[in-house]
Amino acid sequence: MKNLFPVDRLRELPTPYYYYDMELLGQTLSEINKQIREYGNYHVHYAVKANANPHILSYINKCGLGADCVSGGEIEAALKSGFPADKIVFAGVGKADWEINLGLEKDIFCFNIESAEELSVINDLAGEKNKTARIAIRVNPDIDAHTHHYITTGLNENKFGIDLSLLDKMIELSERLPNVRLEGLHFHIGSQILNAEPYIELCKRINDIQQSLLRKRIKLNFINVGGGLGINYDNPERQPIPDFTRYFGIFNKYLELQEQQSLHFELGRSIVGQCGTLFSKVLYVKEGVNKSFVILDAGMTDLIRPALYQAYHKIENLTSSLKGRIYDVVGPICESSDCFGKDIELPETKRGDLIAIRSAGAYGEIMASRYNCRSIPKSYFSDDLSE
Repeated sequence: MKNLFPVDRLRELPTPYYYYDMELLGQTLSEINKQIREYGNYHVHYAVKANANPHILSYINKCGLGADCVSGGEIEAALKSGFPADKIVFAGVGKADWEINLGLEKDIFCFNIESAEELSVINDLAGEKNKTARIAIRVNPDIDAHTHHYITTGLNENKFGIDLSLLDKMIELSERLPNVRLEGLHFHIGSQILNAEPYIELCKRINDIQQSLLRKRIKLNFINVGGGLGINYDNPERQPIPDFTRYFGIFNKYLELQEQQSLHFELGRSIVGQCGTLFSKVLYVKEGVNKSFVILDAGMTDLIRPALYQAYHKIENLTSSLKGRIYDVVGPICESSDCFGKDIELPETKRGDLIAIRSAGAYGEIMASRYNCRSIPKSYFSDDLSE
């Protein structure tokens, strides 16, 4: 356990902070590139919402991926980190005019459309600039991803995308509007998906949709199947890099792409999730009547997933080798939900011990807040500490 991190160096840094294993990130990106080279017409856009740290973004850009953005701020961050505009896709149910105008001015690859009114607004704004916006219509395929209800996005009742029954009307509208050009369809059924079945069902649903469109002589340049591939939160050492061979193989086997049609992915968590760790030190060990509490200097302001989603993260004490005990591991925030884990077995823990909260590279630092007037945690990188 301890050999995974340069513990002596990490103990010297003021906690709480994020630490990123750049070697693991590089290995993950190399595996993705190796897999998509097998198919030629596969393209991966990194989901910037997972982690927008500039060092992380610049590294991912250098490895050749595009960017999947859900705000104007993310487009700006991607451009600043070197991502070419023609490899940026822009999704989101509530695109403000300035965000749309930014995408138009930079000539991004595609807008993923989520409503008829949005489509009309983009057409009008593109017309004002004498431009044609490339679009993909986001379709809800009504597939249950069997994940937490907060991160399930492909069902009919979700706020994202359009109902499949409305697709024909959306296509007809796009054909009537002079300043948009329909290039593809976009799908995203949820996050932290570990079961292959939802992806297989998605492929079959897309095949049916495409056959229906072909009968109407509608042919699209690309299909975007979103992302959502999960990671192993229970045992990050067992599978630090997701099984991308299996993941891309599912789409190669079950999705019937048309001639010259490309396939696009929007992966986030599976790229950066395992390379990030939140480090914290123990402030106090509080003995209750029936429970013992490890109180950390990190809290829900630094990593909100356990409070927001009841998400599990593996918690490790890196500086104690004493006999194990059971603790609730909590933070200092004035909220009862500020808890990283209940009934967690750790070596007997004392004030000053260094605690690692694993698999925090995705939706960790990016969701940090200043609630209770706390500071945003700093970030450190293995390639810097190794010097």
